Parts: sequence; structure tokens; C-alpha cells
Amino acid sequence: MPTSAEIRARARASLQGKWTGAVLTMLLYYVLVWVLAAINMIPFLGWIVELLLIGPLAMGLYAYFLELVRTNRTDTGHLFSGFAQFIDAFLLHVLMAIFVFLWSLLLIIPGIIASLRYSQAYFILRDNPSIGPLEAIRRSKALTAGHKGRLFVLLLTFIGWIILGAIPFGIGLLWVYPYIITSMAHFYEDLRSRTQAATPPPPPPGYPGYVG
Repeated sequence: MPTSAEIRARARASLQGKWTGAVLTMLLYYVLVWVLAAINMIPFLGWIVELLLIGPLAMGLYAYFLELVRTNRTDTGHLFSGFAQFIDAFLLHVLMAIFVFLWSLLLIIPGIIASLRYSQAYFILRDNPSIGPLEAIRRSKALTAGHKGRLFVLLLTFIGWIILGAIPFGIGLLWVYPYIITSMAHFYEDLRSRTQAATPPPPPPGYPGYVG
């Protein structure tokens, strides 16, 4: 299994020569989130607008960096690709927020474990647009089984970078967050490849029990 250092090295390799596009996309995401936060100040209507849009935007952000990892292309338009699955992306955001909140009521650690357990759901829903949010969550739980500790350690290794990036008014986070999400995309790709490798191929036609 690749170590955290190896996953980060893969992320840096993917971002090499692509930092400008990644940072500008992250900046655009920041601006949109700030706009939603400002709209949220409007009584009643504001929080509804934010709730509706934050899920599709988050899914688009994940899709952008997953595309970067797979094709080495950067297209800011992917930031809005989550709106093609608007209802599912919205419901996925709401369901994950509810589940993590409920687990957090049992203390902080169960909430953290739940966040790790559901961490692959956006990637999975992006790859499987027909499965729905609950199935994406279920598959994320299955995919991360036995690997949540690895993901937790990987994310811990970014704490120093987050602190440094936050010092100059948070500007450095425009570089840190692409680094983190690209690493998460590589982590997802590693988990996905392992799952596919562990799945036996279907029996050939004519084999007893074959279903065409």
C-alpha cells in the first residue's frame, strides 16, 4: 500500500505545471462560497440557497481534481459539473452532514470516523451517476473499510501546511487545498484499483452458473 508520503508525491506530480489552473479554480470556489455565505445573511431565503448549492459545488470541486489526476487536464468548467447531478449532489451533502452530526453526538471521535467513512462518496457518485446518494455513501463505507486509519494519517500530514497557509490571511490555502484534494483523489484511485483487483472476473459463457 502506498504511504502518505507516496500519495503526496503522486499529488505533486499531478499538479506539476498545473498549479495555476488549480489555484484559480480554488479561488473561484472560494469566491462562490463567500457569495453563498453573504446570501446566507438574508433571513430564511439565504440559508436555503446555500444549502441547495454547496453540495453541487463540492462535488464539482472533487470532479475537477479527479479529472486532473486521471487525465492531467485542468478545466475550470468541471467545478460546475456537479449541477448536472444537482438533486443527488444536494441530497448527498445533506445526508452526509446529518449522519456526521448524529455520530458526533456520541463524542468527537465517532464523528471523525464517520467523516472518513463517507469521504469517498463524492468521487463515487461522480463515477456512478445513476446509483443515488445513499448507495454512494454505502459504497464509500465499503471502500474505506480497513483504510480509514491510512486516510486519517494522510490528512494529519497536511496540518502543518494548513497552519502555514492560513497565516497570511488564508491566501496560502489556495495552494494547500488543491494539494489536499489531489492527494485524496489519488487515495480514491488507489482504493478503487484495489477493489477492482480483488473482484474476481465473471465466469466465461458456458460455465455452470453463468448468467449472460
